[in-house]
Amino acid sequence: QVQLVESGGGLVQPGDSLRLFCAASGLTMDVYAVAWFRQAPGKEREGISCISTSDGSQHYSDSVKGRFTISRDNAKNTVYLQMNSLRPEDTAIYYCAADYRLWCGYESYDYWGQGTQVTVSS
Repeated sequence: QVQLVESGGGLVQPGDSLRLFCAASGLTMDVYAVAWFRQAPGKEREGISCISTSDGSQHYSDSVKGRFTISRDNAKNTVYLQMNSLRPEDTAIYYCAADYRLWCGYESYDYWGQGTQVTVSS
């Protein structure tokens, strides 16, 4: 029974930081590619960051590059998304997803979490 659970979202002001958590059960996360997505009301789901199993490489969309960092803690079977310099346009529900494959990306993930709300407002 594979489960992914996101946490760490909340209400912050522009310029603040948050750290999101994606905790896995039923799988060993270090052999799964993991991606973070977000979806704002009325907008398409957007892939923003992923980490590969092949070489641990990290990837970011242009909208978050330089502000967000994805990382793994294999002992905790958890993937993190450190979000700095948050902007109102970062407001969305954030989801993590995992797939048993070498290379990450933003298509065809088998397992998804329920999402965590991030609101950036002054």
